[in-house]
Amino acid sequence: MSQINPLPRENQPEESRPQDGDMTVDLTLDAFDEVDDLQALADEIAEKSPEASDEEVQTDPSALLAQEFEKTLAEAQARLQEFEKRETELTDKHHRLLADFSNFRNRSSRDIQMAVDMAEKKLLLEVLPVLDSFERCLSSQYQSIDDFHAGVSLINKQFIDSLRRLGVEKIDLKPGDPFDAQNTEALTTTCDPNLPDGSIAAVFENGFLLRNTLLRAARVVVNHAEPSHPEESGNLS
Repeated sequence: MSQINPLPRENQPEESRPQDGDMTVDLTLDAFDEVDDLQALADEIAEKSPEASDEEVQTDPSALLAQEFEKTLAEAQARLQEFEKRETELTDKHHRLLADFSNFRNRSSRDIQMAVDMAEKKLLLEVLPVLDSFERCLSSQYQSIDDFHAGVSLINKQFIDSLRRLGVEKIDLKPGDPFDAQNTEALTTTCDPNLPDGSIAAVFENGFLLRNTLLRAARVVVNHAEPSHPEESGNLS
């Protein structure tokens, strides 16, 4: 009877291969599915983990809002400090300006008062020599009225020269000059046939100019000629 040799190990099916204990790995489709489920479970656990990555922190809306708020707060604090510094500088400048203005006002008041005092002094120094001349005139003894008149005329000329040095000029008016309402004031009228109608008949008070500006108007008498025909006089009446 012949003996049948067994098939080689390579040609034996997987089911008939001897088991090598726990070293054998079952590579069925179900095993691969379990591996995929484990990977998905691991990913889910990683997503729920409180330890988030830097990218996740950066993309968190609340974290971005907090960062923006902190940045805005820092800018606001910096601007507030700048405004406080500027306010302090402006306050100091305001106090300095007030002090300067007060000093300027006091200095201006002193300068104005000094100018007034100097003007009064200059005026009095011009008038006092005229007063001295009047006193000498009154204490002198004249041989005649003409000599007294000549002395008074000299004093009058001295006084006019003093006024001229102070900038005061007399308005030169004489009878017969036309009446000027800007520099003269009519006191009354008279009738002088030898003078033109509307002219100055007499000067009651002289007028004066102070540096080409009217200081005092001359007070005069204005001539008003009578009508040459009686008919005109009756019509006027």
